[in-house]
Amino acid sequence: MAVSRIRRTTGLVLIIGSLVLTAACSSCGGADAGTTGSPTAAEAGTVTLLAHDSFVVSEALTEEFTAATGLTLEVVTAGDAGTMVAGAILAAGSPTADVMFGVDNTLASRALDAGVFEAYTATDAARLRPELAGDTADGRLTPIDFGDVCINIDDRYFADADVAAPTTLDDLTRPEFKDLLVVEDPGTSSPGLAFLLATIARYGDDWTDYWQRLRDNGVSVAGSWTDAYTGQFSAGGSDGTRPLVVSYATSPPAEIVYASDPKPTRPSTSVMTDGCYRQVEYAGVLAGASNPDGARAVVDWLLSEPVQADLPLSMFVFPARADVPLPDVFTRFAATVPAPLQLDAQQVAEGLPDWLAEWGAVMGR
Repeated sequence: MAVSRIRRTTGLVLIIGSLVLTAACSSCGGADAGTTGSPTAAEAGTVTLLAHDSFVVSEALTEEFTAATGLTLEVVTAGDAGTMVAGAILAAGSPTADVMFGVDNTLASRALDAGVFEAYTATDAARLRPELAGDTADGRLTPIDFGDVCINIDDRYFADADVAAPTTLDDLTRPEFKDLLVVEDPGTSSPGLAFLLATIARYGDDWTDYWQRLRDNGVSVAGSWTDAYTGQFSAGGSDGTRPLVVSYATSPPAEIVYASDPKPTRPSTSVMTDGCYRQVEYAGVLAGASNPDGARAVVDWLLSEPVQADLPLSMFVFPARADVPLPDVFTRFAATVPAPLQLDAQQVAEGLPDWLAEWGAVMGR
């Protein structure tokens, strides 16, 4: 995720509170324009995309979308993903936008249950990675990107200390790693939530015992990714003292891309690939949209080859399409997670309020 993306928080408190109350052309989508949701020339106008505030694509791509469709793309950001989804649920059936990007697999079931989206199959849906091809909620969601939340490691710290870095979630509770880990609060941070879900997926009913062991081992809890990575993490460019942090499998290549010249030849951080949690982000046509044809064109555009190829270095995520090559810095330095953890979206929706309360009790928060 881009630096802006890795800073994203979820606003889960708002969600829980409120809920308890192609491009449409061959040059962009690579498909027959007649099979897409493209508007005709007579329907051209403005289409409004609702996105979280970490959404980034290059200006050239939005200009190409307008040139191909005749539509002006208006992007409205609604804060973090959690705040965005909460607002969309409250406005279900009468949305202020036409299409949404950025609802992820930890939040999707709530939006689906509220009837936020209508069905649409993107023109290039057949090009999705096999593991994502069936992940469409009966056509109401289109996977656009994915990434893995993992423990990141300050390699220099462990080399200087002549200590082997941890390789498993269980290792994080061992005495040699006492006071070395910083995580994010799952009630206010997207990676923090993903890490909590990873521990639930791994330890089942014993997950609170695991968190008690983390607490006993001196884990620090930050309010956001920014506070954790750039504040407490020893490789985050600040005076942080903790060499282990919850971040992303794509944080090492981001370190290279955003480094000042002369850029390092390799990152100073690595990724612990055990215990990672897979996040998938989707786009969907909003039910009741004033420009549904334009909304379908945006979904096609987001899954088009040019936009998918732009995602790794604009938002530091992996494209959902199987046929899009990755940039060299991704190929070399982004961690490949062989067996990411995931929970069923409905299970998350039903369990999350209790899980957050239990986590708070264990952590004394």
